[in-house]
Amino acid sequence: MPENVAETQATIRNDWSQQEVEALFAMPFNDLMFKAQTVHRANFDANAVQISTLLSIKTGGCAEDCGYCPQSAHHESAVKAEPLMPLDEVMKSANEAKQAGANRFCMGAAWRSLKDRDLERVAEMVEGVKSLGLETCVTLGMLEEHQAKRLKEAGLDYYNHNLDTSPEYYGEIITTRTYEDRLNTLSHVRDAGINVCSGGIVGMGEGRHDRAGLLISLANLPTQPQSVPINLLVQVEGTPLDGVDNLDPIEFVRTIAVARIMMPKSFVRLSAGREHMTDELQAMCFLAGANSIFYGEKLLTTDNPDTNHDQQLFKRLGITPWVGEEKTEEHSCSSAA
Repeated sequence: MPENVAETQATIRNDWSQQEVEALFAMPFNDLMFKAQTVHRANFDANAVQISTLLSIKTGGCAEDCGYCPQSAHHESAVKAEPLMPLDEVMKSANEAKQAGANRFCMGAAWRSLKDRDLERVAEMVEGVKSLGLETCVTLGMLEEHQAKRLKEAGLDYYNHNLDTSPEYYGEIITTRTYEDRLNTLSHVRDAGINVCSGGIVGMGEGRHDRAGLLISLANLPTQPQSVPINLLVQVEGTPLDGVDNLDPIEFVRTIAVARIMMPKSFVRLSAGREHMTDELQAMCFLAGANSIFYGEKLLTTDNPDTNHDQQLFKRLGITPWVGEEKTEEHSCSSAA
């Protein structure tokens, strides 16, 4: 592992080992935060945060058995299945998101995989949102190569497909889809020239070894994801993960800091779980290198801090919405991650 922080700032590595990542996690907290903040400032405006809004365009009835998800048809908590949202409702929500200050609009559908019969309707949504001047992102489950190409033609900027956890712990969380399935979808997205948004969930009963393994899986992709959402598990009654021990908040901040060091040019997003974080914890995460959030009172099915609260927190911290490119040359998405 590079001992020189300046070397870390300048180098995107795709060869991280378990030993060196666990060594990062084990650093004295102040040293880890200093290193993460130094890397962050070398690549981004330290006081700007990218704002996204997430809309569920098709809720419930998912065939996957993800242990954390209330949208799974396998769980007692299963959210009632609803049809794909009409285009006009999506456009209304996108307009509201833009007025609230979002610059990226993300659309999520509770599907195991995108079906060709729905492809054109989703493409129309992407085209419509794009016409408003917003960046577009979708998460639709597994993708085939031709589907990724069609979404690129429609103007899709980002595709979200999380790895969730380490390869070793993955089978404890999901059995209906393999890790390789997820990697294959990311490959199709890369090859189509779409930016990749891929991260995971912590606090699912995994150990530090698995948190390190997740970040290694992301950082060692052929090209690192352009966005890396780090979710803190939101426990939902009726799901298999309801009742697991809560993750130590300091360990969560360590995870953010290590992600920033390993993926210096990626946006690191505070995603699910912010509703249960104190303002002080969120401030610590921004200091550790998080520079993206979801804005609005709802994610797909879970609560999120309301927009006014986020605006007040930004004001207290001197944070402004991100409106431009990162400091250094943007990494290409034409062949990767």
